[in-house]
Parts: sequence; C-alpha cells; structure tokens
Amino acid sequence: MSDIPSDAPEHCPGTASAQAGKSSACQGCPNQAACASGTPKAPDPAVEEIKQKMSAVKHKVLVLSGKGGVGKSTFSAHLAHGLAGDESKEIALLDVDICGPSIPRIMGLEGEQVHQSGSGWSPVYVEDNLAVMSIGFLLSSPDDAVIWRGPKKNGMIKQFLRDVDWGEVDYLIVDTPPGTSDEHLSVVQYLSGTHIDGAVLLTTPQEVSLQDVRKEIAFCRKVNLPIIGVVENMSGFVCPKCKNNSQIFPPTTGGAEKMCKELNIPLLGKVPLDPRIGKSCDEGKSFLSEVPESAATAAYRSIIHSIKEYCASHNLQTEMIE
Repeated sequence: MSDIPSDAPEHCPGTASAQAGKSSACQGCPNQAACASGTPKAPDPAVEEIKQKMSAVKHKVLVLSGKGGVGKSTFSAHLAHGLAGDESKEIALLDVDICGPSIPRIMGLEGEQVHQSGSGWSPVYVEDNLAVMSIGFLLSSPDDAVIWRGPKKNGMIKQFLRDVDWGEVDYLIVDTPPGTSDEHLSVVQYLSGTHIDGAVLLTTPQEVSLQDVRKEIAFCRKVNLPIIGVVENMSGFVCPKCKNNSQIFPPTTGGAEKMCKELNIPLLGKVPLDPRIGKSCDEGKSFLSEVPESAATAAYRSIIHSIKEYCASHNLQTEMIE
C-alpha cells in the first residue's frame, strides 16, 4: 500500500521518507505538520459521521470540469430539475463552489436563509421534492466575497456533508467549482466511506476547454472516482426560428466526441446554445419547463435519462458485489 496520502500534492515524498513534511512539495499540504513530526495522521472522524449521514442518500453524482464558464452550475440545476420531474423521487442539490455560488440565483432562491433544526441545517426547498444547499444562503449579500484559504473551505464542505438534514434522498447532485484542488479533494475524501455513483464532466467543443477536461479525467482516475460520462455544452447554436445549426465554438480538434473515443469514456450528449437558457437561469426558472419544445431541452432530457440508467445499473452491480 502506498504511504502517500490521497490528498497529497503531486510530488509528495511519502510519509515514510526522511523528507516527509520538509520538501518543497510539502509546502501548503494539509498533512505537512503531521508528516514533519513523524506522527501518523489519524483518520478524520468526519468520514465515518458523513458515512452515517449519507446512508439515507441512494445516488450521489458529482458535476465536474477543469474549465470555468462551461455551464456546470446551469447543468447541475437542470439535472436536479429534470430528476425532480418524477414526483416520487427526492432530489438534493449541493453547491460546493465556495467562492462563486451561483446556484441560489439559478434556482430562484436568492435571499433565502438556512435554518438550524435539532437534526442539523435545514436545506432550502424549490419544490416539495427538490432541496438545495449553498454557501450563498449564509452570506448577507449576493455581492459578498468569500476570501478563504483551503482549510476553511474544506471545513465548510465537511459541514455541508455532515450537518445538512437532507432526509431520505434518491439523488444528491454536487455542483463543484472549476479545477482539481481543495474542494474536489475534500468532497471525494469525505465521501470515501460512502458509495459515489460517479462524475459527469462538462466541456465546450473547443480545444482550450478539452485540455482542462482531460486534466479532470486524470484527477478522477487518480482518486478512483467513476466517470459517468461527458456532456458537450454550448455545442452549436440552433436558431429557434429557422432551426439552422451554427458552430459558435468550432470543435477544431474533434470536440468532446473525439476525446471520448480516444479515452474510452461515454459521451452522454451535446447541449446546443439557446439564449433562453441564460434567461431562465437569471429569472430562477427551469428551462426544461419554460421551453419544453427546445432542442436543448430534448438534449437535457436524453442526458438525464442516460444518467438515471447508469445510476440504476451501477447500484445493481454494487449490490451484487456486496
């Protein structure tokens, strides 16, 4: 077994090395003090506490992308709306983008506040079967900046996972910030004692976005996080009147489709640009119900169906193994 912690930086010398806690790679690592002292780091008790809390959540899906501005929060919100369309299912949406929480606005919940109950924080409900939690509910103003270092952000994510009273939930959607750093490591580490169905990766067609998504794929494989598939967002523009398709972001290297074939990852679908998506998000409404006849709505629904099928089959495989 490797002596390198799962949340260690890339060039970690390992806890058994004489350079443990002392090399340049150790600067800023959360394990630096423990490694330098020679005392092994005790397991975080929160992992077991979160395991108990998450036992009531059937499916956990992370929405990731190495690139900012590709539509992760928009997709997460509409994935939650789409799943909540089945009134027999309970859906939860967790926003762990600590510095840029946009979910309250997209879900039409700006100004709402979190309340404390005997069993933890009560999430904010959009519908009877759709609950939301975000640091945006804890800020006095939407314009407030969250200026935190890694440890404080990690502590906030721990609280979200351990202290929110979701109740019995069929799907927990976790909307993450761009990148492969603190927030992502924290979510994976704290959920390590539970069953994570996998991650949905968002990209746009151009190579500058695909480059960063390849890094996200490498991250998922390094931390053993299953990849449900890739969604190509802003994949052309379909004119609402003439239905002509134009490439706003040309896929100069073949787009997500070619990347998925090369890396043997499922392509869940392509969502075209539609200016009404942005309008719905600004107004805090579900695009799926506002514009049901749109080509983008059809793409969303197809992708959501594929994710539901994946979760059902993945859960069955896990039960058979157990």
